[in-house]
Amino acid sequence: MTTPVRLALLGCGTVGQEVVRLLHEQATDLAARIGAPVELAGIAVRRLGRDRGDLPVDPALFTTDALGLVKRDDVDVVVEVVGGIEPARTWLVEALRAGKSVVTANKALLAEDGAALHDAAAEGGADLYYEASVAGAIPLLRPLRESLHGDTITRVTGIVNGTTNFILSAMDATGAGFAEALEEATELGYAEADPTADVEGFDAAAKAAILASLAFHTRVGAADVYREGITEVTAADMASAKGMGCTIKLLCIASRGPDSTGTESISVRVHPAMIPLSHPLASVGDAFNAVFVEAEAAGQLMFYGRGAGGAPTASAVLGDVVAVSRNRLARVRQASESAYADLPIRPMGEAVTRYHVSLDVADRAGVLAAVAGVFARHDVSIATVRQSGRNDDATLVIVTHMAPDAALAATVEELRRLDIVRSIASVLRVEGGS
Repeated sequence: MTTPVRLALLGCGTVGQEVVRLLHEQATDLAARIGAPVELAGIAVRRLGRDRGDLPVDPALFTTDALGLVKRDDVDVVVEVVGGIEPARTWLVEALRAGKSVVTANKALLAEDGAALHDAAAEGGADLYYEASVAGAIPLLRPLRESLHGDTITRVTGIVNGTTNFILSAMDATGAGFAEALEEATELGYAEADPTADVEGFDAAAKAAILASLAFHTRVGAADVYREGITEVTAADMASAKGMGCTIKLLCIASRGPDSTGTESISVRVHPAMIPLSHPLASVGDAFNAVFVEAEAAGQLMFYGRGAGGAPTASAVLGDVVAVSRNRLARVRQASESAYADLPIRPMGEAVTRYHVSLDVADRAGVLAAVAGVFARHDVSIATVRQSGRNDDATLVIVTHMAPDAALAATVEELRRLDIVRSIASVLRVEGGS
């Protein structure tokens, strides 16, 4: 064995503690895989006195000076599991510029300012690995970055947030509303006390940006991702989806193709959508994640597994630690960021999709013709119509054929202004069907 690889751990919460345990429990195997032992040089935390149970680590390793730990000459690899933008960005840029390899699970930072990290890595000749930032233990980012590097990826569709998938799965299985399903998710520990990042789609949007960047060799940030959450999905929507042979999932969808002028471009979006039960993602339940990748030569690929949690995320972190440590011993680094394509990003209005629209209307002659006329004026073709009535009221459920999202949105906006339309109960996109 050669000189140990010295590791600085930033953060010792749920994931950080699992990283420490795995380093301890698998020390012999990790040393054999790397070619040198891994030692903790220090652990940066917010509070020194916090109870961390029987964590197998010398208390003297804990410090509140994260930047000081990163700057130490005896640190080779920095592992960051704190999250957030600052001060994590400052710590990691400092490490990378100094030539220290970085392993991070920080999807928010990568989506917000991944360019700064990649530029710092190039400047310092250091490795930047982040497998744990998307889909937990599922080996996904490295296949996109390496295994499929000789292919052209055309589309990535995924369920990348376990909290929302648990909520929607519970709504589908029990008929519960959103609030009830969220309460259950919170009680079981799947949802945070403040679930905004999950249920409003921010978490999934950050992951979508990372996936699109790797898949399409283009820098994509969180601001480039169209985002909708699941808070407006109702039990009635779920029932309607079942009636169509579908279910509802919060999807991240990144696709490559021509825009309205024929220029090659990409579309990146996150929103709830109905998908047919025959789709590979429809059976992904509970808090699991799955990502469906389509490539020109490889065809269709599916990645599935636990997308969150301390142990699964720590597994991905340790995989990256092994990779960067072996690179350091061999005095090599991974290939630099691949952003050569620099494709423009299409606005959401140019995304081609289908709509499921539920309308409460007056039940009288000419209503259906008037509604159909609105769709026709915006060049949106109707695929199916279902009508049910009670007294003077009726419900129309309309599913469209494929059309630009802007045309569909304009159609819905005009429907809102019709006197015969008393309310628009719901609007959902439909994916994965013809």
